[in-house]
Amino acid sequence: MTVQDLYLLSPEIALGSLAILIVLLDLVITRKSVLPVVAIVGLTVPAGLTLLLRGDIQSCQDSTLTYPLENLCVGGGLQGMFNTLVVDEFAIYFKFLTFGVVALVILASTDYHKRIEGFKGEFYALVLFSACGMSLLAATTELVSIYVSLELTTLPLVALVAFLRDERSSEAGMKFLILSALSSAVLLYGMTLVFGFTGSTTLAGIASTITKSSVPFGSYALLMGIVLMVAGFGFKISMVPFQMWVPDVYEGAPTPITAYLSVASKAAGFAVLLRVFYLAFGELNMDWGELFAILSVLSMVVGNLAAIVQSNVKRMLAYSTVAQGGYVLVGLAAVASVASGDHTLGPSSVLFYLSGYAVTNLAAFFSVIVISNMTGSNQIDTFAGMGRRAPVIAGAFTISLVSLIGIPPTAGFIGKLYLFNAAVQSDLAWLAVAGMINSVISAYYYLRIVRIMYLVPNESKERVPSSIPMRFSLGIATLGILAIGILPGWLLKFAQGAVAPLLSST
Repeated sequence: MTVQDLYLLSPEIALGSLAILIVLLDLVITRKSVLPVVAIVGLTVPAGLTLLLRGDIQSCQDSTLTYPLENLCVGGGLQGMFNTLVVDEFAIYFKFLTFGVVALVILASTDYHKRIEGFKGEFYALVLFSACGMSLLAATTELVSIYVSLELTTLPLVALVAFLRDERSSEAGMKFLILSALSSAVLLYGMTLVFGFTGSTTLAGIASTITKSSVPFGSYALLMGIVLMVAGFGFKISMVPFQMWVPDVYEGAPTPITAYLSVASKAAGFAVLLRVFYLAFGELNMDWGELFAILSVLSMVVGNLAAIVQSNVKRMLAYSTVAQGGYVLVGLAAVASVASGDHTLGPSSVLFYLSGYAVTNLAAFFSVIVISNMTGSNQIDTFAGMGRRAPVIAGAFTISLVSLIGIPPTAGFIGKLYLFNAAVQSDLAWLAVAGMINSVISAYYYLRIVRIMYLVPNESKERVPSSIPMRFSLGIATLGILAIGILPGWLLKFAQGAVAPLLSST
């Protein structure tokens, strides 16, 4: 490993070092409220290093980068670690998204301090260690490295899901551990088959050996390998039919971790899916485009129908994430490069929607944390009267639910408009219609919570308290929903620039 390789890994090294610092501080200080402050301030270091890397990427594109980094320039990005790691605009996009989500989750978890008392250092450190894996996932270009990054992401999350150590949390952690292990085994077996057929573990090497034929995916051996890989990745993004773990894990995990799982983990999963399928299997885009179109419809339908009958808000939002994953798959299925429209629409719509979904779901779960801390329950019926008892929290929750439906002027509306437009431009109008129908169906269970908060009376007039950090994090997420919905141009431009490295190789 060279100094240049360490530079490419510097954001992840900074994240890991920050996690270790949090653990060491936890051993020597008595005022534990300092820990989240150190964690959030410390995130500026990996963010700053990522900015430096982005500047070097732009220098690569302009051919102005000087020795010794000029030797790392490959295809408008920086490549190192024996050609297993590439830092390009795509990786930078997801690094920033991960850092932003981590900062908001840590800030919001201060309202959860009574549930994690005595283990705050471990809690924040595990979140940061998991973020290391997520940050790496978007930049890895080799199958073994992808697998290692996935495990680095998943194992800390297993501990965080079981962090409350009560019966429900322990059960959720055990289920998540067992099913994660099974999905990882399936994914690894699929990778093995792909390696056996292509003779390479690098995405570029795999792409160079694949040719189209009358057999789906080129050969039956490759077909089996890709199907197993889709199954393994499908677990990570809670895609039907691999969503069985979602409601129990989301309900049993600490609510800040549920928010983290639903946003950062899903974003990392889609990042690696885009990287793998566009770079390694771009030649077969029509085959996997149709596959993901079918899985998209299944995820939307199953997620929305299951959410309708839920009485627990965390389980309802869990099935909601399954349906939302189906909407994101619309963009993955929209292989616009083979249609007459804008070839960036499909993958860039995924990146844009994931950012809007991140702030939307964070706002929803942060609102649930505040209300549940007051009521001591996650049952939807206990949200009655919150429109009067906690007007600001209820208002933020309402905005997030409206965004999840896809009603203007929110991030969810612009995101779905962009996704469905990508489907139409890719000759998948039927998929866009399916998405719109499912959005209408989802309005029932989202607006049911709004109705209960504002129209169902509650005898208690006690105000719902919340801390300043929680109000700040909820405010940022809510403003993000409106900012993306009203002024989406800046994020659209960033997303379109981020997908250029993927499309240049297809």
